[in-house]
Amino acid sequence: MRKLSEKYRRTARAVGLANVHLVWIPKRRKPVLKGAVKTRLATILNQVATEKGWLIRALEVAPDHVHVLVEHASNTAIHEIAKAFKGRSSRLLRQEFPHLCKLPSLWPRSYFYDTTGAVTTARIEAYINDPHHGE
Repeated sequence: MRKLSEKYRRTARAVGLANVHLVWIPKRRKPVLKGAVKTRLATILNQVATEKGWLIRALEVAPDHVHVLVEHASNTAIHEIAKAFKGRSSRLLRQEFPHLCKLPSLWPRSYFYDTTGAVTTARIEAYINDPHHGE
């Protein structure tokens, strides 16, 4: 567990903690996120987060949807996070798994997001990590 002084992100002009819960589905809610696709998607999302300086606090890839809880800098717009995750993963997964090219696109343009102010981050983290998302 992080010390209280390490809890917040610091920049030259801001100190704070920003977390967002993102959920998105494959096009037509097809259950294609299984096996090697699921494993590779998790790897891609973690790589994107590392490159961008974000922290994935929880990640669940179900066959027909993705949940991710991301801690990010205050100057990062939520749409930039969704775009980075969905854009990179769509391109790489469709290159590596040709059967995904049968869909017109891997992800629709829409996604769900919620900042974790109304519900505690710990509660969202527990929800995502709950094994209710079976394969």
